[in-house]
Amino acid sequence: MTELHDGHPSDLTGGGQASDVRHETFSITRDFEANRADVFALFADDRLRRRWFRMPGTGANYDHDFRIGGGEEASSTFEMPDSQDQELRNRSRYLDITPDRRIVFVYEAIVDDVTRWASLVTVTLADAEIGTTRLTWTEQVTFLTRTGDGSADLPHLRTGTTLRLNGIPGALKA
Repeated sequence: MTELHDGHPSDLTGGGQASDVRHETFSITRDFEANRADVFALFADDRLRRRWFRMPGTGANYDHDFRIGGGEEASSTFEMPDSQDQELRNRSRYLDITPDRRIVFVYEAIVDDVTRWASLVTVTLADAEIGTTRLTWTEQVTFLTRTGDGSADLPHLRTGTTLRLNGIPGALKA
């Protein structure tokens, strides 16, 4: 999935070594007032997926193939307030899909042709209280290129993921 870069990602970290990567893991759990099949459909059905899973910025393009070995290619332009716009890309590939129970995929986040991080994500769906589904999103991330000193990278990713998941209740009602 990752293209070869001419050594420049480590140059962007302020002189760090190519081995200067950081590994983090986080989980977010949410309960939704819907059955597992309806929550699963928000990942599988592209029309429903666009209600909650969107690229930030403008001019977004998506090519989504929900099957093992398939994935998504998405891109957009993010307008920065006091600097040059950023070109964002997200490439993913599905490794495991168990209908109504589990989705495992890998993805990479690319900003201006530099892979910033790569992640392995496991989404599990389980029955919670009657009529509700518990979704757990667990992400194992490798940060390849830091922003500044890197201290904001994990909070930025976790917040972005939380905001996406916060869109699920509205998508379920639409």
